[in-house]
Amino acid sequence: MSVMDTLATRRTYRRFEQKPVPQDVVDDIIEAVRLSSSGANRQAVRLVVVNQPTDVARVQPLVKWAAYLPPEQGTPKADELPTLFVAVVKNTAIPGDPATDIGIALANMTLAAWDKGVGSCIMGAINKPVLTELLGIEAPQQLVYMVAFGYPSHKSHIVPLTAETGVKYYLDENRDYCVPKRSKEEIARYL
Repeated sequence: MSVMDTLATRRTYRRFEQKPVPQDVVDDIIEAVRLSSSGANRQAVRLVVVNQPTDVARVQPLVKWAAYLPPEQGTPKADELPTLFVAVVKNTAIPGDPATDIGIALANMTLAAWDKGVGSCIMGAINKPVLTELLGIEAPQQLVYMVAFGYPSHKSHIVPLTAETGVKYYLDENRDYCVPKRSKEEIARYL
C-alpha cells in the first residue's frame, strides 16, 4: 500500500474484533514513536502500553467515545471493545513545547498500526487524574492522550463535507463511519 493509500484509509475506528493485537504490532507502534521527529531532537514522548485484558477493562470506563454520536451509537459494546490501549505521556522535565512532537508521534503510531491492519482511536476526552494513578504515571511525566487499538469490526470512509453534513461524522445504514472532509480547493490555495 502506498503512503497516500494508507493516509486515505487510516481512519478512526471505534468498534473492534475481540482479537488481541500481536506483540510485533505493539513493537512497531513503539518503534514508530521512537523514530518520530521531535523539536531539537529532545524526544519527550513516552508510552505506557496496556495490553492485558484485565488492565484494558480497567481503562475502558475512563475514556469517552464518539462525542458527535449518541452513546448508544458511538460507544463500543462489550463485544466491540479495543484489546490494547497506549497512553501517550510527555516528559515535562525536557524543555520545549512538545505539542508538535506529540502530534507527530500520534500520527506515526497509528499509521504503523494501520500498516498491519490494526485500527485506532486517539482520545483526548479521558479521565486524566484516575488514569494517571491507574497507570502509575509520576511527575515529571504527564498523561496527554490515550489511544485505543484493535482490529476494526466496521468500516470508516471519507465523504465530501457539505452544508448538509457539516464536519460531524455519522453512521450510515451499515453502522459504518462516514467522515466528512473538506475539498482540496478549500484546504489549499496557490499564490
